[in-house]
Amino acid sequence: MSEHGCRTAEGLLDSPDGQLRLAFGLTERGRPFYSLRYGDRPLLLESALGLVLTDAPPLMEGFRVNHVETEESYEEWRPVYGEREQITDHYRSLKVELVQQDEAGRRLVLEFRAYAGGLAFRYVIPEQAGLERFTIEREASQFHLPEGCRAYEEHGAEGEYTQVLIKDMKPDCERPLTVVYPGGYYAALLEAGVDDYPRTLFTVNPEQPWIVETALSGLLTGFVGYGLMDEGLPEEEKSHRAVGKAPFATPWRLALVGENPGQLLERNDLVLNLNAPCRIEDVSWVRPGKLIREMTLSQEGGRRCVDYAACMGLQYVMLDWGWYGDPFDDASLCTRPEGEVWFYSKHSGNHTLSVPELVQYAAERGIGIILYLDRRAVETQIDEFLPVFREWGIAGLKFGFVNTGPQRWTRWLHECIRKCAEYRLFVNVHDAYRTTGYSRTYPNLLTVEGIRGNEHFPTARHNATLPFTRYLAGCGDYTICYFDKRLRTTHAHQLAMSVIAYSPLQSIGWYDVPADAQGEPELEFFRVLPTVWSDTRVLAGEIGELAAIARRREEQWFVGAITNERIRELAVRLDFLQPGVRYLASVYADDLWNTASRTQVSVTVKEVNADTVLLMQLAPSGGQALWLRPMSPEGGG
Repeated sequence: MSEHGCRTAEGLLDSPDGQLRLAFGLTERGRPFYSLRYGDRPLLLESALGLVLTDAPPLMEGFRVNHVETEESYEEWRPVYGEREQITDHYRSLKVELVQQDEAGRRLVLEFRAYAGGLAFRYVIPEQAGLERFTIEREASQFHLPEGCRAYEEHGAEGEYTQVLIKDMKPDCERPLTVVYPGGYYAALLEAGVDDYPRTLFTVNPEQPWIVETALSGLLTGFVGYGLMDEGLPEEEKSHRAVGKAPFATPWRLALVGENPGQLLERNDLVLNLNAPCRIEDVSWVRPGKLIREMTLSQEGGRRCVDYAACMGLQYVMLDWGWYGDPFDDASLCTRPEGEVWFYSKHSGNHTLSVPELVQYAAERGIGIILYLDRRAVETQIDEFLPVFREWGIAGLKFGFVNTGPQRWTRWLHECIRKCAEYRLFVNVHDAYRTTGYSRTYPNLLTVEGIRGNEHFPTARHNATLPFTRYLAGCGDYTICYFDKRLRTTHAHQLAMSVIAYSPLQSIGWYDVPADAQGEPELEFFRVLPTVWSDTRVLAGEIGELAAIARRREEQWFVGAITNERIRELAVRLDFLQPGVRYLASVYADDLWNTASRTQVSVTVKEVNADTVLLMQLAPSGGQALWLRPMSPEGGG
């Protein structure tokens, strides 16, 4: 904040564990501000709050405190699926009603929630005369960081990460924005509960370069993941503004806090806590799982993928781009697929693909079919194709290149997800959209992309950055391309990423075809791998250097460990296992000297327990995966 001479804090709020302390106050000009401490360490210095309106004076200053309300809330709830089977929602809240000291006397409520490991706040505009409808031009929400802080900036929903000083950040950074403090602790800035509102990005105040500010974002182009979206759209459909009607609440702005990067990931349930509970009464049809993508878009290719999926423990086959013709052609009807098979097909000609027949063939083998739909088809045909797809027996849909950013398109996408729920169809949203926890409310939103995943063949350093940046927001469809020759990591690294990269709908074979698999013994790991979890633990983590994550499904544990381009020896304690129980561990490790193995992965089986320390030898850009299951009393697995 540039204004000095602040009054004594009007309110204090401590987190339930006493580690975070929020101070709230008003400046001499009646402008609201807050600060945050983490123990005895500064997390956020005095940071301004307020709203700038397009069609009315700003809600930024001239305030007095009219009413303050505090409470404590504790709830335990079970998600339909997730990284943990039970989530604790425990916070202390502070609600401050502000009134402007002028004739209009407009009111604004600031709502704060302090958790063990995070602080969230939002703006609420209550019902009042003279402010029934409004347009928010921007939020004046600040995060004033101490000098010397660094951030992992990313530009574009499928961009790469660069560590920079806060003052050197370029505008429009993606969220989450992970921050490293000079004292060695960490924070991450996110948003949660976005529904009828624009996407928020982060930018630096040009006059005070250690202050990060929220930036409401319309459609963006020129960054990876933002292209192909704005052609022909009117300006109002690209807008960054938020139009509202009182009573109105903005999404939550959230700061996660941790002593190390792993604590940030272990605390990302706060994103879900800040969303509304599930609104689907019967969720029995929402089934997470693994998929292979069918590349030939032919009846024969579809059957081969179904047979492969049934053999390999996958649950779905996805027909991707082009199954109903050219997705860029508005004349292509997904209820009557005919014409050229486009893009992935290596031959021209007419469709020979009968989707209903393939669905029946797959259903007889316990496999579901997923269909890709470009945004053009979804925008113009959704009310026509939903009943048809339900009749065909389709399991789920993948939406591609959806417009992302403006309020209008957030509202549209969420309406589509709700409509799909009415027809018992799950959704995978690809390209620029990122989750802010909406899957708690509508769990048929199984996963989203919004990530530089394996289809881009990223570096090992990028992969070791993702758990502590992008995955703080929640699920991300990483699209594993296990057999592709363009990979820049070892195959053991890829196995480990299937554990590290959380996605309830996991794309195991993105560029692969069934013939690529030649009986490699490590494929067993993909066969037994779950995609949703009872518990998640971060065993080790340094951003861009290494990550080791353990996830439990019922009694079995799966571990993924990766390194960047540096060779590394990593000692992993198995003290997360149940004491007194013997486990059988299958170890899938780098074996780069084994020229007889195409994938150079060794598979060994050993007995372990909670006292075991495994010494992992990780090759450059390598990794290791573990499958641990309790042994029977007789000693078997």
